[in-house]
Amino acid sequence: MNQPAIGDQLIELLAPLEGWVLPLAEVPDPVFAAAMAGDGVALDPTSETLHAPCDGEVVLMGAATHSLTLRSRAGDVLMHVGIDTVQLGGAGFRLRVRNGEIVRAGQVLLDFDLDAIVRRAPSAITPVLLAGSRVGRIIRPQVGRRVAIGDFLFAVAMPVNAGPGPAVIPGTALTGRFRVPFDHGLHARPAARVAAALADLEVAVRLQIGGREANALSTVSMMALGVDRGDIIVAHASGRDAAAALAVLASLLETVAEAPRAPPPPAPADPVVAPAPGARLRGIVAARGLATGIAAPLLSADPPAGDPQGDAVTERARLMVAIEGVAAHVGKLAASGGGTGRSVLEAHLALLADPQLLRDAQAQLGRGASAGAAWRSALRNAAAALAAADDPRMAERRADLLDIERQVLRVLGGVAADAPIQLPERAIVITSELLPSQLLALDGARLAGLCMAEGGATSHVAILAASMGLPTLVATGKSVLAIAAGTPLVLDAELGCLLVNPPATERQQAEALIASRARERARDMSAAQQPATMRDGTCIHVYCNLGGVAEAAPAVRAGAEGCGLLRTEFLFLDRERAPDEGEQLAEYQAIAAALAGRTLTIRTLDAGGDKPIVYLPLPREENPALGLRGLRTSLARPDLLTSQLRAIVRVTPTGQCRVLLPMVTELGEVRAVRAQLATVASDFRVPTPKLGIMIETPASALLADQLAAEVDFLSIGSNDLSQYTLAMDRLHPTLAPRLDALHPAVLRLIERAAQAGAARGIEVGVCGGLASDPVAVPVLIGLGVRELSVVPAQIPRIKSLVRTLVNDACILLAREALGLESAAAVRERVRTWSEHNA
Repeated sequence: MNQPAIGDQLIELLAPLEGWVLPLAEVPDPVFAAAMAGDGVALDPTSETLHAPCDGEVVLMGAATHSLTLRSRAGDVLMHVGIDTVQLGGAGFRLRVRNGEIVRAGQVLLDFDLDAIVRRAPSAITPVLLAGSRVGRIIRPQVGRRVAIGDFLFAVAMPVNAGPGPAVIPGTALTGRFRVPFDHGLHARPAARVAAALADLEVAVRLQIGGREANALSTVSMMALGVDRGDIIVAHASGRDAAAALAVLASLLETVAEAPRAPPPPAPADPVVAPAPGARLRGIVAARGLATGIAAPLLSADPPAGDPQGDAVTERARLMVAIEGVAAHVGKLAASGGGTGRSVLEAHLALLADPQLLRDAQAQLGRGASAGAAWRSALRNAAAALAAADDPRMAERRADLLDIERQVLRVLGGVAADAPIQLPERAIVITSELLPSQLLALDGARLAGLCMAEGGATSHVAILAASMGLPTLVATGKSVLAIAAGTPLVLDAELGCLLVNPPATERQQAEALIASRARERARDMSAAQQPATMRDGTCIHVYCNLGGVAEAAPAVRAGAEGCGLLRTEFLFLDRERAPDEGEQLAEYQAIAAALAGRTLTIRTLDAGGDKPIVYLPLPREENPALGLRGLRTSLARPDLLTSQLRAIVRVTPTGQCRVLLPMVTELGEVRAVRAQLATVASDFRVPTPKLGIMIETPASALLADQLAAEVDFLSIGSNDLSQYTLAMDRLHPTLAPRLDALHPAVLRLIERAAQAGAARGIEVGVCGGLASDPVAVPVLIGLGVRELSVVPAQIPRIKSLVRTLVNDACILLAREALGLESAAAVRERVRTWSEHNA
């Protein structure tokens, strides 16, 4: 039928290209020709710019640049430039829009090299399809004629009473695991085959991988997953034909034999016994410090979802008002904060505006759910998808989703978004796992410390606590939850223990130590601008580690002589598209200005592993720490690396910036980047910036003599170097407390790197956590380290310590440390040495 029905709404689509319009049957590809990927037409193009055929929201297909979708009133409009162009790997294509961008009809979406497609791909014919809707019908297609950009292409007839889509199909729920066998993953053709094979079944199928989810009945949704060949996806089928759907997937994909096992039934919970007076509970240090105070349990239950107060329109309005209220509050906190805390809040703002979460909530509202129930369902489903990734780094991010769930539900329940949480004086908050919003709602004037039964040292709330200088322990165990309110406590987040109702003498000793440290901090701060010169005249440079522009000026006030490590991940994480060259330049220039001419060491993107990026789809890895991360990721995406290097060399004044490469393991990687850096600098007619590398693996430490010959400085990342040397995951809840970079094996590698640098006359520094540890400083100096890049709060203390030291004595101490048997033995030797040399 090529005519609209009575009452249909017509939506016109315009030609996105100049060229000849063909029926799908003439497309030289069986999937497109059989309309398996959707109904529509095809264009044989004579122009090289793809335009929007209608208004809509851009949906990018993972890392692919040869095709994209517009989510519009007519449905999902898929435009696939050329046939089998996925094999070009993005060569010859340049996106002009970002994922989620709202565009108008006629707006430029994509540039492409038509000549390259004609030479390297089977065909340049470009299908334009209605891929995501079973409601609209295409009428009046302009086939067999030539069109110009913006000419009428076809219309979509939409029934006026078209609903939001089918409800959940009742029936069996089954799960299967499959490996993607297609050369280029689930791109258009294989995705269309999967959707077409499931189309006639009474089933709903969701595919999940790495925290991302797609509807297996939608070609577009599956393409947007961005999966590669060999990736394992989990399929959840529900409905009367669930078993048949898994059989269909098994015929198209490769079945993975080890299906996920059902969790065992929970064992009877042991009663939680309150710790006895004088007990010492061990935990993991999340933020260093010492505090005394009284227990303030924070064991609030989840806010209720509430019942509907009206129809779906009313509930949607209530939900949007609550979300906007929370967003306004979080935005205000972000604007008044800085550094790491600000980045956490900005991530929450991005989640509050996430279109997929809003769509999922809208679908629940359409089924009669209340505003609270719809929001909770959307957030819990997303959190469950992260949990299904079976990756503790990803699962930890669930806390952010649960946090914004709680905040919105509290507002829906009538509580103001900025309502504070009351505390007693000198409160040490005891809780199972605190959320960032809860921490920010606490009265900072009354808060002395945090102690959590669960949680991790890299969670957002731990990062926030560290940025606030708040002593924090995590993973102390359930018994901490039985501590009664008002119980006297000593929180030692230096040694990693909580003293429960200790004797009065111990409390007094802790309070005296806190007062003494406060006096020391005041003295250190008064001398912070003086150089860190040892008693024998040896000069040690004390730099700062930075995570953003807001931290730069406070670091300078604390005495930083420059920045030894700028973590550029703050620009790349928690967003849908990579920052362009201009955005990066603006950020780097602002930091350089705040440093007022001091050295700025910019580490190139250290992504992958525990820092996944949405727009940089990487394969699911059993051990992310040993996979695509650091420089390996940048070399796999040279476009991102080039953009970053171009931004760095444009910072003025010329010469202030140094480039630092993460996770280097071999010489060829360094030479490749050095050549690229030289080319970029030549393009802008400026001198090539100094280039350094991170020593973070045993490989780079053992090859330090070779690497030092090719670079201008070395920077030792003690956190990763210790985990790779000692074979202990620094995020592991059991092993993390045992992971100490003062282990003699790690120190021997540091010595090797320092000697390699000295032989070549280049600077060797430490920018990992060890540089901020006062116990480690004399040992590092004795090993030959001359640059310490530390967290800003520790700069005055470290500089003051350096001024008390003598290089020859440090060398003797370091030699002793290399011969000891454990990190504990090294720490004990430094303690006695310090007492003797005080």
